[in-house]
Amino acid sequence: MEKLKQRILSDGRCFPGGILKVDSFLNHQMDPNLMKSIAVEFAKQFGESSVNKILTVEASGIAPAIMLGFLLDLPVVFAKKKKPSTMEGMLQAEVFSFTKQRSYNICISSEYLTSTDKVVFIDDFLAYGNASRGIISLCEQAGAEIVGMGFIIEKAFQGGGEMLRKEGYNVHSLAIVESLEDCIIKLRV
Repeated sequence: MEKLKQRILSDGRCFPGGILKVDSFLNHQMDPNLMKSIAVEFAKQFGESSVNKILTVEASGIAPAIMLGFLLDLPVVFAKKKKPSTMEGMLQAEVFSFTKQRSYNICISSEYLTSTDKVVFIDDFLAYGNASRGIISLCEQAGAEIVGMGFIIEKAFQGGGEMLRKEGYNVHSLAIVESLEDCIIKLRV
């Protein structure tokens, strides 16, 4: 997706340790027109599948997931990082956050993720695949089927995409970062 790639190169900032900061347009301040374009690309990829639900993890995956849910007229469920006192029948999984360097539990009510669901998981980043592992675990617990995974930005050098593809998951990334070495953003063409 050329528009996204150009935005990453012009507005993205790199920090040591493989961190790409895109908070000026993607995961803090958001560009709604870019988010719409992102959702259109995901709709092209997953719209013809048997998907009946969009899943994401709070918070940065919510905006693109909602836009995709709107375009495909499907419900969107986000895994919460803190268990609400009102949640019953909770499915939960542990996830390690690369950005925050800590583990946390994500949870979804079993009322909103069931064995009849065929889901697409949408998230802002794919690095090591930790959030994906959590979603896979939640879907396994529910008996739901993952029909696809869509990521706005994949950091190929961290291996999560390769791992998920080898396991047979249908992974689609809109921009793939090959390297952030010496804090220079190198995108796959």
